[in-house]
Amino acid sequence: MKKPSILVIFLTVFLDLVGFGIVLPQLPVYSKQFGASGLMVGFIVASYSIMQFFFAPIWGRWSDRVGRRPIILISTFGSVISYSIFAVASGMGGSAGLVILLASRMFAGVCGANITVAQAYMADISPPEKRSKSMGLIGMAFGLGFVFGPAIGGLASGFGETVPGWVAATLCLANFILATAILKESRQPSSDPVAARPRATTWKETLSSTHVGGLIKVFFMTTFCFTCFELTLGLLIIALFQMEPEAASTKKTAGYLFAYCGIIGAMVQGGLIGRLVKTLGEPRLIITGIFLFSVSLFIIPFVGGMATLLLGLLLLTVSSSVIRPPLFGTISQLTSDDQQGSVLGVAQGMGSLARCVGPIFAGFLFDIRPAAPYLICGVIAIFAGILAAKSVKGVQLPSTAKAAK
Repeated sequence: MKKPSILVIFLTVFLDLVGFGIVLPQLPVYSKQFGASGLMVGFIVASYSIMQFFFAPIWGRWSDRVGRRPIILISTFGSVISYSIFAVASGMGGSAGLVILLASRMFAGVCGANITVAQAYMADISPPEKRSKSMGLIGMAFGLGFVFGPAIGGLASGFGETVPGWVAATLCLANFILATAILKESRQPSSDPVAARPRATTWKETLSSTHVGGLIKVFFMTTFCFTCFELTLGLLIIALFQMEPEAASTKKTAGYLFAYCGIIGAMVQGGLIGRLVKTLGEPRLIITGIFLFSVSLFIIPFVGGMATLLLGLLLLTVSSSVIRPPLFGTISQLTSDDQQGSVLGVAQGMGSLARCVGPIFAGFLFDIRPAAPYLICGVIAIFAGILAAKSVKGVQLPSTAKAAK
């Protein structure tokens, strides 16, 4: 691995999520100020993931053909533009401001789909036995970005409505300049040309694969469950502890709990994944993580106090954090070098789809009964664990072989 390149990829994902975290808490506020309906607010928030669903496979497939570096540079500079547009829109108002706000989030989703290329880059520069650890670094950047983003956005908003957007754009511009200066190409497609395939063919062939397709479906299911948790945690706090929705203490508590989960997740994915893979191997680690994740979902809605809630969140965060890196590490090891971006793009597209439908599902069920989304997602996680066991059955991985030795 080349350390300067790893730094750039880490910062690319980190700053993407910092920018996302900066603007996300502001979106409902700005949208309501502009006279948007609740449905419109939801669509604006969901538009980011909708565009990722479409563009993650496209960026990945293009990076297989033309190389990772140009795609990362293009998408990173695109993020600068998208957050600049957001800054302008947040200072406007009315229907025109609302339309521009929606456009900025859609464009940000297009650019944010570059996480696929970041993963493919890490796969390119990592030997098979270290790919899960490399994917853990991506997960660490993801988690830390989501922790620091809302905090930076909260501070920036105190200086004016447009400031959070300009801060996000400035951070992305700094990363673009750094990437232009030091990021090296990880793949030389000229020596290993990739034939263009129709998008539908890519999806069909990838998802129909017994091992890779099954693992991507597992990723969809676990992401769906985690997204339901993300949406309802703040609502659950209000229901469990009978807090006032508008109280500042409620918002602070929710923010602290998300930060707590983000820090734990970053520590697990950045520090423990490599050792856990060596000890258990990817297949066993994936299955164990999913079933513990299921247990945590059954526990959380019935906690009796803040201490037990923290323990439940600890189990949920640790278990969910040990699923994603070995899952993507396994998918990467089972994929040929010339299809890394394409296959990882389909996986990320499915994750984005889960983030689109999960909040709608969870919000609807939470109104019926607060525990309902957690209990149903707990059952879904059990099925995901069974599918994971079926998908990795008989799989021989270089990392597992080295761990056995």
